Amino acid sequence: MSVSIARVSLVAGLGLAVLVGGCAPLRSHQGYIIDADLVNSVQPGVDNRQSVAQVLGRPTIASQFGQADWYYLARDSRNLNFQKPRAKDQITLKISFDTAGTVTGITRTGLDQVASVNMYGKTTPTLGRKRGFFQDLFGNIGTVGAMGGGAGGPGGGGAGRDTP
Repeated sequence: MSVSIARVSLVAGLGLAVLVGGCAPLRSHQGYIIDADLVNSVQPGVDNRQSVAQVLGRPTIASQFGQADWYYLARDSRNLNFQKPRAKDQITLKISFDTAGTVTGITRTGLDQVASVNMYGKTTPTLGRKRGFFQDLFGNIGTVGAMGGGAGGPGGGGAGRDTP
């Protein structure tokens, strides 16, 4: 009897461990891995694009107009089970260059600069009547070429034509 109780408690303990393990938060990192020593070694007025690329690597995003700014993005996220991931920490490193390619400034921002956009349900509100899927799919059947609906009809004539 003590053997069966031990087996039941072992199976129950393993089942509980699996259930608790499924609720563990998943952590992820996206983007650039920021090394503080390397970032601090970049000096405005001293470094240029080539030296920044050698020290920090290619940027995550480069500005499209004139290549004046480089952005390095890093984000740490966490989510439970199948929920949408939430950003726990984010660092945006912006390196600005002048026209000669020399570093003019370094700006660091965090999660406080991230905008949160909440979607409005699953539908877009529209004005007018509400139509279902099948009404949209089959709603125009019979209206194209109907009498009084334009140039449709026998003979292709329009209104005001005398027929014998």
